Amino acid sequence: MKLYVQLMIILMISLIGEGISSVFRLPVPGSIIGLFLLFSALQFKLLRLRHISMVGNFLLANMTILFLPPAVGIMDKFQVIAPYLLPIVLIVVGAIVLNVCVMAVVVQLVKSRFEGDYEKGGSSHV
Repeated sequence: MKLYVQLMIILMISLIGEGISSVFRLPVPGSIIGLFLLFSALQFKLLRLRHISMVGNFLLANMTILFLPPAVGIMDKFQVIAPYLLPIVLIVVGAIVLNVCVMAVVVQLVKSRFEGDYEKGGSSHV
């Protein structure tokens, strides 16, 4: 019974996210809004991690199974996707390069702002 309650909590939050996306005609998918709502509920302690931990761990452990239907759909409709394969690959590679560059800049900013200027070579000021 505990597993069903945990699953219903996760699904209801996801349904609320879908509803918000549909009612307000937002360009953001309802699943993303649901994830944000779940994160907010956990962050503001409206929901405890123990209330969803068992089902959440199960879903994370079986994530590959959850991505199987889209992969089969892509294989089934490959003749439709084939003409656009090069642009898709270029976009994915470009997004990866852009993400790595943005992460490098953010790490450098955080490091320079919060770590300060430390002397290299260990602690000589004892």
